[in-house]
Amino acid sequence: MDEGSYASGTSTFPLMGMTIGEMVDRIANKYPDTDAIVSMHQNIRWTYREFLEQVNTVARGLMGMGVAKGDRVGIWAMNHAEWIVVQFATSKIGAIMVNINPAYRTYELEYALKQSEVSTLIVQGRFKTSDYVGMFYEACPEAAEAKPGKVSSEKFPFLKNVIFMGDTPYQGMFTWSELKKRAEEISPEELVERGEALTFDDPINIQYTSGTTGFPKGVVLTHHAILNNGFIIGEGMGFSEKDRLCIPVPFYHCFGMVLSNLACLTHGSTMVIPAPAFDAEAVLKTVEKERCTALHGVPTMFIAELAHPDFAKYNLSSLRTGIMAGSPCPIEVMKAVNQKMHMSEIVIVYGQTETAPGVTMTTTKDPVERRVTTVGRAFPHTELKIIDPATGKIVPYGGVGEICARGYCVMKCYYNNPSATQATLDKDHWNHTGDLGTMDAEGYFKIVGRLKDMVIRGGENIYPREIEEFLHHHEKVADVYIVGVPDVKYGEELCAWVKLKEGQTMTEQEVKDFCQGKIARFKIPRYVMFVNEFPITISGKIQKFKMRDESIKSLGLEDASKIETA
Repeated sequence: MDEGSYASGTSTFPLMGMTIGEMVDRIANKYPDTDAIVSMHQNIRWTYREFLEQVNTVARGLMGMGVAKGDRVGIWAMNHAEWIVVQFATSKIGAIMVNINPAYRTYELEYALKQSEVSTLIVQGRFKTSDYVGMFYEACPEAAEAKPGKVSSEKFPFLKNVIFMGDTPYQGMFTWSELKKRAEEISPEELVERGEALTFDDPINIQYTSGTTGFPKGVVLTHHAILNNGFIIGEGMGFSEKDRLCIPVPFYHCFGMVLSNLACLTHGSTMVIPAPAFDAEAVLKTVEKERCTALHGVPTMFIAELAHPDFAKYNLSSLRTGIMAGSPCPIEVMKAVNQKMHMSEIVIVYGQTETAPGVTMTTTKDPVERRVTTVGRAFPHTELKIIDPATGKIVPYGGVGEICARGYCVMKCYYNNPSATQATLDKDHWNHTGDLGTMDAEGYFKIVGRLKDMVIRGGENIYPREIEEFLHHHEKVADVYIVGVPDVKYGEELCAWVKLKEGQTMTEQEVKDFCQGKIARFKIPRYVMFVNEFPITISGKIQKFKMRDESIKSLGLEDASKIETA
């Protein structure tokens, strides 16, 4: 019998049995004069001593407003220094921080506030076309007539406090200064007592999944899960107090909050915020000015940075490491980042919100080929297996199946959603990711697609990722994604969405000719669409269901899409 695709990540260090608040205190005392946060767009520069003071003040301010252990504190904001302060202040008092996607509009905000039963909401001011205060008033008009701390809404029965992340006075909202002034009502000793009453298994965070099918689900994570995940990430990049991480990924997402903020915090490294939202030039400027040693991003961000017309004028030689994650990482992009951005020690992390998020990672010591063609091996203290979705049996080495994870990192549940929890966590507490992958004899994993993205053409299982990687080798192609579209004869056919490099032109036939004789005929895309951009979430995840829907309309395949299949 062939060896099965099961791995258990080993480690030279144990899991940490402490709360996030305890870690904040430990690091601030160890590295008091090291930069903790540099926010370029806010002109903020705080040492760890100053950061701890900000965190403790906001923690006591929230206690002064009556926020108890287990209460949900929502934050609806872009990347600001205050976001990080709230992240660690809530952890110190045992409140559960609810990350609300800044791309949400009124309807989605209402859903998140109700579903997670938020009692205190922190909201930022206007950003570009997004009027957050206006949208909140639209969702909760009662707040416009209320006094701060006295919000009473039938639609949001739990909501009491609304805090504006600034000092503009709004009806029904506390200002940021007023929040900090409330700290005077709570002694430092009372904050210490609150912290001592917490355990590392307490839930500390609710993060909403992308919601590509149905309503978003609120993933409940503990101190233990995200603190250890962040620490392991930092270890994997070789972080120390000398590292400075440029963070263009959104904080509301696990990538920003855990892989970035907690990886830095656990190592005394510096969190550098280039802009409130991703801006390629702001990233390049920040790396040069702040001599950043590390940079995080999803593939689309790195592609935008490499393609920036002024890329060559920026000095990126301080870069050493970083993470590319969030969606499949094209091999050619990884190679370009290695060579042109000096990130010889960049790593790939794979996981999902439900696993806090990382479960596999390449390391700085892995051979370059492994670092650009796989998502690495199992995280320390984490079990992984690949199963046949039909039978639940572990597949042999090299076999394709669903990746499942178990260990400290797995979520407690989906908040207030037992049926979804049971569909994802099985009786043995394995988290079923819905991702298809393979594992080789040395324990390295590759992602071949989503269980739902797999295309079945005339009985052949086709994994879009394989064809995407192949087309990335074409010199004219900047980025490419493959989706399945309905077909009367074969059930499904392949459609390639191709984004060309600046100034390039290409025909559909050129794409097919490039494939001819190099990949199996059934893998050659039947349709090719040239596009300027792809539908993505704010965290950079490609929305293939939207690409499929748009392809059906553009290609006139509505009739074929109505054919029922078994």
